[in-house]
Amino acid sequence: MSDEDHAGRAVDDEDLAPTELLEELLEEIAERLGLEVEVEVEESDGVLTGRLTGEDVGLFIGRHGQTIDAVQHLAQRIVFPEGPASVRVVIDANGYRERRADVLRAEADDAAEEALRLGEPVELDPLPPFERRIVHEYLRERGDVETHSEGNEPDRFLVISPVDH
Repeated sequence: MSDEDHAGRAVDDEDLAPTELLEELLEEIAERLGLEVEVEVEESDGVLTGRLTGEDVGLFIGRHGQTIDAVQHLAQRIVFPEGPASVRVVIDANGYRERRADVLRAEADDAAEEALRLGEPVELDPLPPFERRIVHEYLRERGDVETHSEGNEPDRFLVISPVDH
């Protein structure tokens, strides 16, 4: 892909660092959606994070986060086209990811309590891989329940079971 920089010179995307490529991609998507947002990209601890902040990011997040999840998936493929990378791309908008993680942790606690009360496994609704990871890691710290995933994408879900002592 070739583009022009601000001075009108041709720029080849392959010459851009991953952070620059992600920033360019997010700015283009926001512009095409007509969003007035600030885009910030940073890389830390093997995670390349793109953040959008602004008034009208609801359109970017989409219903149940479907749009932001799709952008995150595409961004991973565009920024690292050679396949699985050691760096993971995360896209956030106005703190949506942390709010979503809080909701997931609360649902995980409720399901864990139900599994303990019933003495049998409890299934959560299907979740994308990075959200399943949040729940796995969160519940691992409890010690009284264990988790595993079942099913096939995109309908893969978590099962929370009481630990047999």
